[in-house]
Order: sequence, then C-alpha cells, then structure tokens
Amino acid sequence: MTRGLRAASVPAVELKVSTRSHGGQTVMAVVGEIDLYTAPRLQAEFARLLQESATTRVVIDMSGVEFCDSTGMNVLLSALKRLRERGGALEVAGPRPAVRKILQVTGLDSVFTVHEAVPEELLTAEPKA
Repeated sequence: MTRGLRAASVPAVELKVSTRSHGGQTVMAVVGEIDLYTAPRLQAEFARLLQESATTRVVIDMSGVEFCDSTGMNVLLSALKRLRERGGALEVAGPRPAVRKILQVTGLDSVFTVHEAVPEELLTAEPKA
C-alpha cells in the first residue's frame, strides 16, 4: 500500500528530447520542464550528440518547454561552451514567455542567439538517412 501512496505523491516529471541532424546542423526539440530533476536527461542528450556527430550548430527548439530553471540554463551554457570549443554555436528557438523572461533577466538573451522559431532553412533540410 505504501508503494501506491508514494507513487501518487511524487509527480511524474518528464522531459522529451528529439534531435534531427543534417549537414553539421542539428535541431533539438525539447518538450516539458527543464529543472533539477530533468536537466540530466538534457545534458546526456547533448553529450551523446557532441560525441557521436560532427555537429557544429545546434538550434534548441524550446517552444515546448513550459519551465526552465537555473539548472537547465547551466546545461545550455555548458553545451554552448563545448560547441564553441569546436567552432560551433548553440541557438535558442521559440522560447515561451516564461523561458524568454529567464533569458532576459539573466542576460543570457545576449549570450545565445534567440530566434522566434526554428530557422526556416533547418525546417526544410532533409535529414540524413
């Protein structure tokens, strides 16, 4: 019985991450909340991406992100640093008002290139088979 009660009292926090790469450019779509509990999932996805591919430009589509705390921002900054070390860039696309406000308050909107939506050229690119 305790098991059922415990499961009911802990909210299920989920973060969905999907990537699509083409020609050294990757769009990473993130859906959910990025916080202390889910940030390791995002960090692991960045680590996998940077280890397995020659990606130099990552556009993170945050239109599905409802909340992002300082832990999430630190993951983005870490990924930006690693991409810059290889001559690349990390860009933010489609942040919702709450995420945009965090970017503005922290000054990170001047660190990242922020787009209203994923750039058109990345939407029309055909992914590698």
